[in-house]
Amino acid sequence: MWNGAEYQRRFDSLAESGMDVHGEAAFVRAYAPSSVLDAGCGTGRVAIELARHGIEVVGADLDESMLAYAREQAPDITWVRSDLALLDLGRTFDVVVMAGNVPLFTEPGTQGALVAGVARHVGKLLVAGFSLDRGYTVEEYDAHCAAAGLRLVERFATWDREEFRNGNYAVSVHLS
Repeated sequence: MWNGAEYQRRFDSLAESGMDVHGEAAFVRAYAPSSVLDAGCGTGRVAIELARHGIEVVGADLDESMLAYAREQAPDITWVRSDLALLDLGRTFDVVVMAGNVPLFTEPGTQGALVAGVARHVGKLLVAGFSLDRGYTVEEYDAHCAAAGLRLVERFATWDREEFRNGNYAVSVHLS
């Protein structure tokens, strides 16, 4: 699997070089949510930044080393170990975010179950950003969202809201 501390070092290095590593959190904050589920939270980079801005956040991931790192950095945030396809927290959130190519880290062919699993928790919006050059298309993603009762309202090429022109990356916003 992964090594959470090693994974996080890459982002720490980028931040030290002056790069903004909080684009996903800034994107989500623009929707003024009071609660966010960071689905596929990894080391908690996005969740921790959202919590710094007073947003109630829950992070969920399957990888224990990633979650261990997240718990160490932010013990006050709720971190849940679960396969996202099976996740059932018994509640919804204003925004569910899947940052960092989450659908691409699931077993091929299981993306529909992943989307259904996180969609159970969508109170208003599902936001996801992922590369489109690895075998999972926006058309497939949109179909999985539609099957889960969500409809596309916005799509961008980057977390900075650049116009989507069928490039290699998409940030999609679906409404419940």
